[in-house]
Amino acid sequence: MDHIASLPIFVDDLFAELEEPICVYATQEVIDLLERDVFNDNVYPRFAQLQNSHGHVMKYVPFRVGEEFQVAHLKVTAVPVNHIVPTVGLLVSDEKATVAFSSDTAETEEFWQLVNRAPHLDALLIEASFPNAMYQLAEAAKHLTPSMLATELAKLSHNGIDILAVHLKPAYRDTVIVELEGLKIPSLKVMEPGRVYEW
Repeated sequence: MDHIASLPIFVDDLFAELEEPICVYATQEVIDLLERDVFNDNVYPRFAQLQNSHGHVMKYVPFRVGEEFQVAHLKVTAVPVNHIVPTVGLLVSDEKATVAFSSDTAETEEFWQLVNRAPHLDALLIEASFPNAMYQLAEAAKHLTPSMLATELAKLSHNGIDILAVHLKPAYRDTVIVELEGLKIPSLKVMEPGRVYEW
C-alpha cells in the first residue's frame, strides 16, 4: 500500500472538486494491478471510469520502461528495480538539474546503468530501510541495509553529488542513521522530512 500512498483517498476526497483528471503515470503492468486489486469496485470504485460535473476524475498515463516521457516540465526515464512487487527507479530532469530516485529496491543493475549514462547528475535518492542486523528481512522484502547500500553505491560512477538515504523504517531509524554515518561516505546524508531540497 505504501507504493500507492493515499492515492485512492486523494481521488475520493477531491472527487467533486476536480476540474481535470488526476493523471496516474505507471507501467501497464502496474495499471492492470491497480485495476485488479485497488480500483476494483470492492476496495475502491473504478475512478478511471467515473466522472464529476467537469468530466473524468482520474486517468491512467502508461509509460514504457527505458523510454523517456514527459510529466509537466520534467523529463523522466524509468527502469525496473529489484523489489517484491513491480517497481521502477526514476531519472528526472528539468534541463537544469537531474535527480535519480531508486524507489524501493534491493541489489539492482539496470538502475545504475541508467544513472551512470546520465551526462550530469545532481542528486541520488536511495533507500536504506533496515539496520544491518535485519539483513535477512531486508533480503526477503527486497530492501537495502546500510552495508548493502554501500555495495550498491560502489556501482555509481558520478562524483560530487548529493546522496540522500530515504525510506528508513521508523522503528529502526536511529540505528540505520548511526550505521549510515559509520559508512563514512562524505556525500551521504539522511533526507530530512519537511525540508525542501533544491538542485
